[in-house]
Amino acid sequence: MKKYIIGNWKSNKSRDSAQKWFSEFANIYKPVDGLEVIVAPPCICLCSLSEYVQALDLKNVSLAAQDVSPFPKGSYTGAISADMIKGMVGYVIIGHSERRRYFHETSQDTANKMAETVDAGLKPIVCIDQPYAMSQLTALNDIDCDELLIAYGPTEATMARIPAQVERVAEAAKFISQVQANRPILYGGSLTVENVDEYIAISELSGLFVGESSLDAESFATICNKVGESL
Repeated sequence: MKKYIIGNWKSNKSRDSAQKWFSEFANIYKPVDGLEVIVAPPCICLCSLSEYVQALDLKNVSLAAQDVSPFPKGSYTGAISADMIKGMVGYVIIGHSERRRYFHETSQDTANKMAETVDAGLKPIVCIDQPYAMSQLTALNDIDCDELLIAYGPTEATMARIPAQVERVAEAAKFISQVQANRPILYGGSLTVENVDEYIAISELSGLFVGESSLDAESFATICNKVGESL
């Protein structure tokens, strides 16, 4: 199965620092067939970066939006609809635990965002955490999308920065695959260059969802290259 590495920059980097990151990343990254690298910069960088990354001609590298409006385009002040970012990104992150915690997003918000994303022809990256994994996974049943990715990130790993035990990640991935068969499953939570090898070896996973370590181009490129070497 195809492997994926996602780098989520969250609320970090300006346009200039984002372009500098990609220049540094391009010098270290080694493309490998069967591995897709997806980078999610802040929304304000998407327009310029989509052109910049295209000019760099980075093989198997795509951009993702960190979020999207649950509404279509129209009279929704401050919202960014899926139609507005179509052509700039290939993927959209939906339902991240930080969106649920700090912005009080509900399962219905997540479902609406998934529907808008798929209708726009973009690929959703849906985040799953505990203890709500079952209800979050069940909500995916109504989404008709063959290219949906599931990112599992336990709350203690994302919030407390404590990596989940490898055995528990493997168990969670197996459970998710039983509820949502044939979906690529990724793990995210306190991943670093030093510990990533343990998670790359989990057969139930199709990739990794990297947060803080993706802010440094060298660290993220090293993680990508490690996954590429494992294929």
